[in-house]
Amino acid sequence: QVQLVESGGGLVQAGGSLRLSCIASGSIFSINDMNWYRQAPGKQRELVATITTLGSTGYADSVKGRFSISRDNTKNTLYLQMSSLQPDDTAVYYCNAQIRTSRDFAQNDYWGQGTQVTVSS
Repeated sequence: QVQLVESGGGLVQAGGSLRLSCIASGSIFSINDMNWYRQAPGKQRELVATITTLGSTGYADSVKGRFSISRDNTKNTLYLQMSSLQPDDTAVYYCNAQIRTSRDFAQNDYWGQGTQVTVSS
């Protein structure tokens, strides 16, 4: 069994910063791409940032230059450093990863439970 647990969300004023973390645990053989998604009220879930096993990154246009995704493969941990936050960044942020389990070596898509980020103006 594999779990993803996010932390680091909260309430911040516009212009502020937050750092999200996501720890993967369980019967993990390997972790491939890892991603951060977000979903604002009344909107579809959208991809915010992605990072490959080797560290190649990609960002949504709306967060380029403000957000930075990183990972620590030794700790099975994913990060999202968010700076210059704006009210439009308010959403539930979800961690997502493609994980191959050590139980049966099957690769599946896993999601965390989400962490709320609220940016006040």
